[in-house]
Amino acid sequence: MNTNVLLQVFRGSITEAADFDATADSEALYNAMKGFGSDKEAILELVTSRSNAQRQEVLAAYKSSYGQDLIGDLKYELTGNFERLIVSLMRTPPQHDAKEIHDAVQGAGTNERCLIEVLASRNNQQIHDMVEAYKEAYGSDMEEDVVRETSGHFKKMLVVLLQGTRDESGVVDADLVEQDAQDLFAAGEEQWGTDEAKFIMILGSRSVTHLKMVFDQYEKIAEKSIEDSIKSELSGDFERVMLAVVHCIRSVSMFFARRLYKSMKGLGTADNTLIRIMIARSEIDMLDIRECFRLRYEKSLYNMIKEDTSGDYKRTLLQLCGGDDDLAGEFFPEAAQIAYKMWEQSAMTKVKLRPTLLPAVDFDPAADAQALRKAMKGFGTDEDIIIDIIARRSNAQRQEIRQTFKSLLGRDLMKDLKSELSKNLERLVIGLMLTPAEFDAKMMRKAIEGVGTDEHALIEILVTRSNEGIQAMNAAYSSAYKKSLEGDIQSDTSGHFCRILTSLVQKNNTPIRLYALTRQELADACNAESDDMEMKFQTILCTRSFPHLRRVFQEFVRFTNKDIEQIIKKEMSGDVKNAFYAIVCSVKNQPSYFADRLYKAMKGLGTDDRALIRILVSRSEVDLFNIRKEFKETQDESLHDFIQVETMVVSSTFSPLTLSVWIAVFPSAYE
Repeated sequence: MNTNVLLQVFRGSITEAADFDATADSEALYNAMKGFGSDKEAILELVTSRSNAQRQEVLAAYKSSYGQDLIGDLKYELTGNFERLIVSLMRTPPQHDAKEIHDAVQGAGTNERCLIEVLASRNNQQIHDMVEAYKEAYGSDMEEDVVRETSGHFKKMLVVLLQGTRDESGVVDADLVEQDAQDLFAAGEEQWGTDEAKFIMILGSRSVTHLKMVFDQYEKIAEKSIEDSIKSELSGDFERVMLAVVHCIRSVSMFFARRLYKSMKGLGTADNTLIRIMIARSEIDMLDIRECFRLRYEKSLYNMIKEDTSGDYKRTLLQLCGGDDDLAGEFFPEAAQIAYKMWEQSAMTKVKLRPTLLPAVDFDPAADAQALRKAMKGFGTDEDIIIDIIARRSNAQRQEIRQTFKSLLGRDLMKDLKSELSKNLERLVIGLMLTPAEFDAKMMRKAIEGVGTDEHALIEILVTRSNEGIQAMNAAYSSAYKKSLEGDIQSDTSGHFCRILTSLVQKNNTPIRLYALTRQELADACNAESDDMEMKFQTILCTRSFPHLRRVFQEFVRFTNKDIEQIIKKEMSGDVKNAFYAIVCSVKNQPSYFADRLYKAMKGLGTDDRALIRILVSRSEVDLFNIRKEFKETQDESLHDFIQVETMVVSSTFSPLTLSVWIAVFPSAYE
């Protein structure tokens, strides 16, 4: 059957200059480069304010007027990343792509990620033009060069993409959609081993519209996304290229937003990637990439480039970016569709929460109690034995060990551990020995007592715990400290933030189904005065169930074309903003929220050890495996490696902590 195909409207940040005069531009560039030194500001302003087609006219006019090659002169006058960026802007898109592929397969080593990015994201015509430009520039066949430098199923998928034969007819056969979804499921999740050829054939040839429908159908069959299946069934460069294809099918703009973020995060910048994407998309969909970037990473592409680069190179990139979106509250069309789809997936996907710590088999509490006593008896303490036992038992098993230790040996295990251990290792081990309710109560107490309040800890705990968890924590707090948790929160916080926390500590989220009504209430709240807005947000965000809020936020996007997260960031401030923002992030994807909290606890100078311990202990038997996956997806580095580097680098005293965290979080293997 024919379906109404939604045509994607590409919108670049660079458009054709009005009153364009190629001869005048060539003269301006010549004057900017003649004599001693060069006027870099004039060069970047002119080059970045012309379309690529206009730049080609300037190239021809320059040669006609001065008998010189403009690209050669630019290379001579400019240096570093600025030179690479300006010179690349002067090439046609096919020439630029061809050079990127040539650089990726020549010399020592192959840049597989460049090959994946370019070949997975280009349409048929772009592929054909690139292959032709490659032949003309280098006198060799692109496919032959790629085949020579790659292998296995990865090579086969690249060859398929290089043909540029993806169906672009816009015709979708509903029966074939069902068949392809079933075939992909049968090729992976349903059998032992994977039929890679089936994945290559379907993902490499079917139309974008068709595959989007296949992915939706696949999720109904497998009860997991196609991305999750690829991650579990495939590996290495083959996994990466297939994921890139899926991401591009879902949204090319979001794919490039991810690539740009990864090119700039952490220490150092992947300048080749940054330059390649900024040039390639500047006249196609840079505005949508910017919005997708803000949607996913909570900051503008403009500001990240500004923070991560410098000099004329930075100014040129910012010109290509075209503007700062941090103050915007409404979505561009492409981003609105993506946001709606993200909330829809969040509402529909059945996420299987997976712990990293499971009950030990052949568990013997008496033997464990004796072994722990022996490890602490006499001169010195065998920390390895303590860690090996405590971090390999479930919480329920640890409670049995506590009880058995007292009944068998007449001693308080918690007191013995506190006297034998110190610093972060003591905090971690004691945290593991408490019940979840006792641990949460202690973390709330630590966040409140003493000089200063740890508002982030209060928000994190109260936002992410279930009704039952909050009730148990309240009881444990009252039992341990002979006080009301609600009363202590109210005495230590104030204003609207205090009211939000008080509402959360009741934790009575009811599953209301009137999505449209709540959506309208939320839309009305966005137009209210500041205090009234905060009160209305509290009424909705602090009392409705997470499944209900997912649907509400989805409908809110469709109804208002606005981003609820950006509205919170723009209209609110301080702890109130942080609390509401944490609720929205947790509703959208709680493992991702915790992954972000872990990253912030460890990035930069020093480590927030309390936050690190709090999250690892509280989530190890809930969803820490899911958190690990989200961390790897966002940071492109395993949580294990990040923890090991951060806890080892700070001080040598952290080596026991590193070992114990490794065992608790990764009881069997690396990511």
